[in-house]
Amino acid sequence: MVNFMHPNLRNLDLNLLLVFDAVWRHQSVARAAEELALSNSALSHALSRLRRHLGDELFYRVGHEMQPTLFATALAESVNNSLSQLNQSVQKRPRFDPATSQHEFTFAVTDFTTFSLFPALMAKVQQLAPWIRFQLIHSEQKVALHELMAGRVDFALGFSETHDRRLPDIDEMDWMEDEYVVIASPRFFPADRPVDLAQYIAARHLVVTPWNEETGYIDSELALLGLERHIALRMPSVLGAPFIIAQSPLLMTIPRYAAERLQHSVEYAIHPLPFAIPRYTVKIYSWQKNSQRDACRWLLELLRGLKNQPA
Repeated sequence: MVNFMHPNLRNLDLNLLLVFDAVWRHQSVARAAEELALSNSALSHALSRLRRHLGDELFYRVGHEMQPTLFATALAESVNNSLSQLNQSVQKRPRFDPATSQHEFTFAVTDFTTFSLFPALMAKVQQLAPWIRFQLIHSEQKVALHELMAGRVDFALGFSETHDRRLPDIDEMDWMEDEYVVIASPRFFPADRPVDLAQYIAARHLVVTPWNEETGYIDSELALLGLERHIALRMPSVLGAPFIIAQSPLLMTIPRYAAERLQHSVEYAIHPLPFAIPRYTVKIYSWQKNSQRDACRWLLELLRGLKNQPA
């Protein structure tokens, strides 16, 4: 047996509630008809239909006024409150004005994608839209597809390699392209000599796995060469990893962008990766059907402008 929601409303034309509310407020068929842009006869006909459906006279004429019945009086507050709440819920959103808006954008990120994007973005946003807010949540997958399409996040930051396929209904913006390098402590790998492939395979490695993946991009590329590296430590964050590298004989394969910036905080050497792999791209993903399109379009245009500025 099928259970229907709101059984008392299934056969009711909800437009009749607008008629009821207008007659209640104006106590006049003529004034209610004027408000609703109806003729007097059309409104009277609608009121008759509502009377039949509810089984009550609802209003009776006293002189020039329409007085409510006891049933109508009991119904009026509920109808008025419901219509007011519904009207607020379906009204068009105000035009997005970045200078005054307090809109909050939600991003799914990792720590590396965060510092790839947000230093430049926040500096610019504070100039143009000082009241805009951002919430960053950890990305549970390489591209937070389900979170985007469910509306839980507005944007997702992620890595893309050359073989990744495009996703339907998901817009992609390339933010930055970079190469991988190897970082190592100069105590164990001299800074003036590159790490060769034999050393790379013989060494033990620190690997950042933000999504707890067993096999990463580097491992897949090594497998194509018939090679495998030995992983001593897996960790979810890139930010603490260089401090471990600086005091151990471990190697770490890391984006050059991160290696060069984190080098200001800790001592290690940067070496070329001793085998060829495609470059990676940090991408900004958004869902085409996001309901906050005005705000999202503004932010995407801002990001495009930042991307095209000289470094």
